[in-house]
Amino acid sequence: MKRQIIEEFSLGQRVAEDEFDQLAAYFVETEQWKSVWRGDVDVIYGPKGSGKSAIYSTLMAREEHLFDRNILIRAAENPKGTPAFKSLTEEPPMPEEAFAGLWKLYFLALIADAFEDYGIRDEGARKVVRTLTDAQLRPGGKASLRQHVKNAFEYVRRLVRPSEIEPSVALDPNTGAIAGFSSRISFSEPSVAERARGDIYVDDLLDVANASLVDSGIEIWLLLDRLDVAFAGEPDLEKKALRALFKCYLDLNVFDRIHLKIFLRTDIWKAITDSGFREASHITRDLVLHWDGAALLQLVVQRLVQNRPLVEFYDADPKVVTTGTSAQQDFFYRVYPPQVELGSRRAQTFDWCLTRTQDGTKRTAPRELIHLLTEARRVQLKRLEVGEPEPDGEHLFDPSALKDALPSVSEVRLDRTLYAEYPDVRHHLELLEAQKTNHSVQSLSSIWQESEERTKQICTRLVEIGFFEKRGEPPSLQYWVPFLYRPALHLVQGSAEGVIDSPSDGESPS
Repeated sequence: MKRQIIEEFSLGQRVAEDEFDQLAAYFVETEQWKSVWRGDVDVIYGPKGSGKSAIYSTLMAREEHLFDRNILIRAAENPKGTPAFKSLTEEPPMPEEAFAGLWKLYFLALIADAFEDYGIRDEGARKVVRTLTDAQLRPGGKASLRQHVKNAFEYVRRLVRPSEIEPSVALDPNTGAIAGFSSRISFSEPSVAERARGDIYVDDLLDVANASLVDSGIEIWLLLDRLDVAFAGEPDLEKKALRALFKCYLDLNVFDRIHLKIFLRTDIWKAITDSGFREASHITRDLVLHWDGAALLQLVVQRLVQNRPLVEFYDADPKVVTTGTSAQQDFFYRVYPPQVELGSRRAQTFDWCLTRTQDGTKRTAPRELIHLLTEARRVQLKRLEVGEPEPDGEHLFDPSALKDALPSVSEVRLDRTLYAEYPDVRHHLELLEAQKTNHSVQSLSSIWQESEERTKQICTRLVEIGFFEKRGEPPSLQYWVPFLYRPALHLVQGSAEGVIDSPSDGESPS
């Protein structure tokens, strides 16, 4: 009976993009989500796996509900597959100001698409569509996001060759006489003469679009996710493009009906601002995603009750089970054992899961927690398939299934996050293999064969990306490796020679 339930058991996918259709059923509506839903927040930061894409996907899934609030939403980046900005190259190189112009042209193209999709055809909407068409930014009308990016890029690139972007001449088909000029979109305020011949400032065109939205009684949200993938492998281009994006965001703040919703990893934000970014202080409609234990428990239980055989086995009512933290805890501990490691001073199972999946920032991302529980399901099922006895009582999982699931989570986190996202640290992390879990600058300097000054720089980097947890202050400063990374590197619990043992190393950090 238990084997059959486990065979049909699922906690969903770790990555939101892979479960777009199912996400709405067990999405946790935290206060942070509600602030985004209300429209109070435009910029959502969070580490990888923290739930940014889940919020993005849920917004897209609730398009009709937003429409009922007179809000139109448009994806400004492909939620799956090749990112729209992936093929963007700098030929010739462009300054940030030119990139800001590219973003504005791109967003105008998306707004023009929305005008056509929703039948908005007032004078302002027609002017936006006509101007973009004349400028060859929408030569065939609606296009893919990738084509819109290419059109905007080609337009901006021709700025370095002004003769190629002069307004085109319209001829009377009957007489051959000049009938007028098509508009040229400028990134600076046109002169009187330039306006007379049809030039229009890009911000003025955005103002026309905004006025049309006001007259229609609607607003538009342009959603940008997966920016880490869009410019992967091109750090200079990424920095320039994203800094320009935020400058564009601030410029667009004067328009009350056009809103960018930007989802960005916290480490990327730090990278693009580490050399200074004075505009950052003006970005106030933002939040950094974080999950406390109660929210993570709710997330897990919300997913558990989507399994009908599981609910029937426990004769549980999903509405009752999900009413509050106490009910959620009761249900969780019917499915899972009370402890993974036995002892009066050992953590309860859910707390054990949290400490084993948190990084050096002491934060657990939903992705790693779901991965751990999903891997425990695979381990438990494999044991039942080879004839091992079912877990005791009504639990579906043995404590050892959770413990044996951790190495897989550790390896994936190390390989697909740290090594993949931060290749510069790989060499020094590999040198830590089979070493102790608690170090000083001196012990690390010896392992890495680096000067103490250089070792401090490396440690600072590893603290920033969450591999090390920094403990204490000089001269007794120590660097502690979280449980999440220990199995993948085969680390041995304890302190390196000459380092005093950390009192909490045997259990979760305080």
